[in-house]
Amino acid sequence: MAYKIFTVTIGALTGMALLASAAGKVDTSKIPPASTKKGVTYDKDIKAIFDAACFKCHGAEKQKGKLRLDSLAATLKGGENGKSVLPGKGVDSPLVHAVARLVEDDAMPPADKGKPLTKEQIGLIRAWIDQGAN
Repeated sequence: MAYKIFTVTIGALTGMALLASAAGKVDTSKIPPASTKKGVTYDKDIKAIFDAACFKCHGAEKQKGKLRLDSLAATLKGGENGKSVLPGKGVDSPLVHAVARLVEDDAMPPADKGKPLTKEQIGLIRAWIDQGAN
């Protein structure tokens, strides 16, 4: 039993190191400000954005990078690169970096797959994460 706990701990530390490393490569000052809307929730505010822009590649039928965004639980679980949402830390969340197109290779949705999200949509996603990703 102790071995499994140790393995999970090492995996979690590795994931956090990768996220910290990735965060150092982006200019977070380019992320639109968080929306001032209070009480932002996945079901009420975020799911519709993801449905329009993300579900084609990160939904029930296909999960690129093993990332699924069609439910709150799946979104919070993350994908093969670890957690994409860091509740309470919108500016540090890889999902926000991707939709804000801070790193060309990680821009979501990719240029050939859809239109970029608007500043307002990114700000709403950021606010949702900042408010705890409920």
